Amino acid sequence: MFGWEFPPHVAGGLATACYGLTKGLAKHGVDMLFVVPKAYGDEDQSATRIVSAENFEYTGSDTELELLWKHLIYIEAGSNLIPYLSPEEFENISHDVSSKGISHTSHFRHKFRFSGGYGKNLMNEVVAYALLAYNIAKQHIHEFDIIHAHDWLTYLAGISAKRASGKPLVIHVHATEFDRSGENVNQMVYDIERRGMQEADKIITVSNLTRNIVINRYGIDPHKVVTVHNAVDFNTNKFEDIEHGTTEKVVTFLGRITYQKGPDYFVEAAYKVLKRHKNVRFVMAGSGDMLNRMIRHVARLGIADRFNFTGFLRGDDVQQMFALSDVYVMPSVSEPFGISPLEAMRAHVPTIISKQSGVAEILKHAVKIDFWDVDAMADAIYGILSYPALTDMFIRLGDEEVESLKWDKAAMKVKSVYEQVCGSSA
Repeated sequence: MFGWEFPPHVAGGLATACYGLTKGLAKHGVDMLFVVPKAYGDEDQSATRIVSAENFEYTGSDTELELLWKHLIYIEAGSNLIPYLSPEEFENISHDVSSKGISHTSHFRHKFRFSGGYGKNLMNEVVAYALLAYNIAKQHIHEFDIIHAHDWLTYLAGISAKRASGKPLVIHVHATEFDRSGENVNQMVYDIERRGMQEADKIITVSNLTRNIVINRYGIDPHKVVTVHNAVDFNTNKFEDIEHGTTEKVVTFLGRITYQKGPDYFVEAAYKVLKRHKNVRFVMAGSGDMLNRMIRHVARLGIADRFNFTGFLRGDDVQQMFALSDVYVMPSVSEPFGISPLEAMRAHVPTIISKQSGVAEILKHAVKIDFWDVDAMADAIYGILSYPALTDMFIRLGDEEVESLKWDKAAMKVKSVYEQVCGSSA
């Protein structure tokens, strides 16, 4: 299994989903090796063995490298195939991918270092990770029947592992470039996503919303794509007895402060609520490229004294934030799934979600609004804050609902996909 992050090193919902899924699969007797670019040694390995790719080195010939690269991605002639190598080193080990013949073969070895995040050299790290994945699979450090790659960052790694081993590949689509960027897609990311989907023996999507995007925007055969909805981890700490220290009601937005998550609609709805209900504090928990714009927007609207920006939260801080909240809002413009509403409902917080989210497909006891309808969002927030009976109803029914949304059930469906793929490739 290839992933980009694993708790407690979390940059978003992807790590949370991988953690929950591996624990669920372990309960169903699936033995896993989870490969990340950079491991820190403090990861929970009770369900899966964690391996750091940077502990390995790429070894091979330039001929082998060229053949591998042709299977991974399309590049311009003259591009440096190996990230981090000097032009001189590159000249010694590579050939133009369009060359007809190779007059000599040289062998080399190289180690890579990863940032462990999403830095400016992200694409270089994606490529380096794919090269190491080839060697990890070829060396058989762990006997395996199937390869599972999570999100576009690991698709090239999954493809190269498949090339090295001949084992079937399942890719897990947690989000697409259309979710992250709207119609302003990064063509290279889109190409990697599409290549991963084409090479995969089976594709798992986290919602029917995402499944439709995979089929219609990437041209993938519907029979190849199956939906397995995410779930919620019931082993995390709950902080139900935290003292608020204030009589103010707290309305929370928690997530990346980017276009995809709809933070600007949350601010607009907050402005409308505060015209009717003064004793409310709005919290925007997260970080992202729209953070400074949101701070300025709140100041322009004259509601800065009613707003808090916490920065990025992780682990117990997330659970404590839910415990302090009276309403949770996820106004995403395009959300493949959205685990945070399940976590909020598990913490007994009434929840408002956009209809443009995958989680809306399975939740019955959350208020659903269109992300752009700030009037409906404001009305929903105001209603929950103003009518205790409504709050009690959402807490009671929501708790019953999330109780059935466990990773064990999602993992059973994923294991079924494994069995289908392994059976068809046997």
